[in-house]
Amino acid sequence: MKSYRKIQSLNLGCGLFAFALFTVPAHAAQSESNKITQEELVRRTQELDDSIAIGNQTPWKNYFAEDAIYTDETGKTMDKATLVASIAPLPKGYSGTIKIIKPQSRIDGNTAILTYDLDETEIVFGQTLHARYHGTDTWLWRNGHWQIVTGQMLRYYEDPAVGRIDTTHLDDFVGTYELSPGVILTVSREGTRLYSKRGDAPKSVLEPESPDLFFRPGAEGRRLFRRNDSGKVDALIDRRNNEDLIWKKL
Repeated sequence: MKSYRKIQSLNLGCGLFAFALFTVPAHAAQSESNKITQEELVRRTQELDDSIAIGNQTPWKNYFAEDAIYTDETGKTMDKATLVASIAPLPKGYSGTIKIIKPQSRIDGNTAILTYDLDETEIVFGQTLHARYHGTDTWLWRNGHWQIVTGQMLRYYEDPAVGRIDTTHLDDFVGTYELSPGVILTVSREGTRLYSKRGDAPKSVLEPESPDLFFRPGAEGRRLFRRNDSGKVDALIDRRNNEDLIWKKL
């Protein structure tokens, strides 16, 4: 009797061991199925970007959730249907590439966030243009798939091209400008270059874009010198985001 019970116990133990042997990998496989790596997120995102020039909508249909919200670099917010419909081939004479650089990710359970830069090269009838963007996408594991539920794209500010102007007229811009009593900005000249300075802040070089339009390298906006009916400069217009601050020339 003791031997039978011992054998029965051994058989039961072997059965439990076999059950565990075959069921643990199955459970492990199930828990592993929703894992994703930064490398895979980057691969999918690159696939999305590669599809833009040729107007291939398939990756956008696959990788964006039905309830996705996407905001592009112009501030336009779109649902999935609108976003997918916006993917169309580039016009004739246009071509380009987009490469992902500097990716970073945070992956936790069923949520993965990928943030990255995009380096775009566009060729328009033989002329080459460049642009840089920064994107952030939130991926969720739902219904057996990793899909983007929110995405946002920003465009880096780039300085305009420096223009050529007649430097003999630079003295037209030199002087003191007032925004309000006691708030002063001065424009000075050193050789063929103009500088602006406000209060105790360091002076900034003014690079020409066109005869009366200048910009400060690395600073968003323009500085436009306004002329009166007689052609003399009477104000400096500090233009940012299409909003103007007018500094009157003293």
